[in-house]
Amino acid sequence: MSSNPSIDFLEMLKAGGSKGQAAGSTTRGSMRANSTNGSSKALEKATPEVKYKLQNKNCKGLSPKTSKSAIASRFAVIDTETNWRDQVMSIGVAIADATTFKCIDCLYYIIDPEYRSGGMYSGVLHYHVKRNICEAPLNYRESGKPSSEELLLSTEEHVVSRKEALQAIKSYLQEMGIGSIYAYNGKFDLCHLPELGSFEWYDIMRLAAYKQHNRAIDDSLPCCKTGRLKSNYGVEPITRMLSGNMRYCEVHNAVYDAVDELRIIELLGRSLEEYEVAKIN
Repeated sequence: MSSNPSIDFLEMLKAGGSKGQAAGSTTRGSMRANSTNGSSKALEKATPEVKYKLQNKNCKGLSPKTSKSAIASRFAVIDTETNWRDQVMSIGVAIADATTFKCIDCLYYIIDPEYRSGGMYSGVLHYHVKRNICEAPLNYRESGKPSSEELLLSTEEHVVSRKEALQAIKSYLQEMGIGSIYAYNGKFDLCHLPELGSFEWYDIMRLAAYKQHNRAIDDSLPCCKTGRLKSNYGVEPITRMLSGNMRYCEVHNAVYDAVDELRIIELLGRSLEEYEVAKIN
């Protein structure tokens, strides 16, 4: 059988092209596999912040801050008490589960020497060693876990300098992966704790005191055009309103008040995403 040189040459080119394509596919496949393995190894070694960026590099429509807040599993509630010179003399921190709003840990710092100057609420600086004159909060009780009252009574009191207290709080929050802090009348606390300004701060009062966010505000109560109550929107009246417990009294001990402010968040029943309107920094 005779052969045609031109046809043979074309067949040879086709065969070579197929092999080249196959080889190219194999090479690209290997490159993709190596890239995937490399990404996995990088993800394993990454810090939480870098890991977040690697996992969400292809996500669109959400800002990094919003996404980080949404995926955070914990948040902090902070309260401060000041002395007669308007210096912070105590700091209370309640750590909460972002899904259940249950208190899972407490921190309490008395600032030395600032507390020695005295203040309106110096008499309750050591309140956690006494029994609460009010009913123990009911919303933190959960089978197999301590109640908030038990957490408070077992909270260790640290008498340290301001620098030591804030460094300890900052380190603890970072270790726990906490990026957001909530406080009632949060601007007051943020202004007194500028060292914690790198965290995202939210004002609980911006929801609790407004009719459009707080379903417990009765139609008969006078409100501003913005929806905010004209009076009686502090921690004590709002807690009484939400809980129905008219015997509740604000302690004015920083760690007790932090837990009570967390309780307001739970009783309001609003998601953390809804607090974006209450962001203050």
